[in-house]
Amino acid sequence: MSGWCLGNVLRFNARERLLCMLAASLPDLDGFTYFGSDNAYGEYHHKLSHNLMVSILVTVVLAVFSSHRVKAGLIYFLLFHCHLVMDYFGSGPGWGIYYFWPFSSWIIDNPHAWEFVSWQNITAYLVCLAWTLAIVKWQGRTPVEYVLPRIDAQVVELLCRKK
Repeated sequence: MSGWCLGNVLRFNARERLLCMLAASLPDLDGFTYFGSDNAYGEYHHKLSHNLMVSILVTVVLAVFSSHRVKAGLIYFLLFHCHLVMDYFGSGPGWGIYYFWPFSSWIIDNPHAWEFVSWQNITAYLVCLAWTLAIVKWQGRTPVEYVLPRIDAQVVELLCRKK
C-alpha cells in the first residue's frame, strides 16, 4: 500500500502507481524460498532480492515502462529501499539484510528490531490502510485500478456511495 499511496501523492498515472506498488513489494520475491523448505527460507530470505543489485535491476526495468522515466525511476529506487528500511526495523531480530550480496556476505543486522507482529508494524499498516481509503474516497480509485478497472469502479462506487 505504501508504494501506491506515494504514487498518488506524486500524481503518477495508473500504470506508474502500479509500478510503485511493485517497487515497494519486489524485494520480497525471495520470500518464495519459503515454498522450498524452512532451511531455504532461513538462508535466502533477505538475501536474494533484498540487495543493491536487485534494486538497480528493478528500478531500470520498471522505469522502462514509465512515462516519467527519470522521476519514476528515482521513486522506484527509493520505494525499494523504503522496504529494506522497514524490514531492518520491523522483521524481528536475526533478519539482517545482505545489501551487497552476491559480492559480499556482509550483513546489516539490527539486534534491536521489533518483532514482525508488533504494535509498530500494526500501526504502520493501519496508517497505510487509512491513507488508501482516503485516496479511494477523494481520488476515486483503488490499488487495482490498472489491472482490474471494472472492479476498481465497483469498489469505489460501493465505498463512496452517498447514503
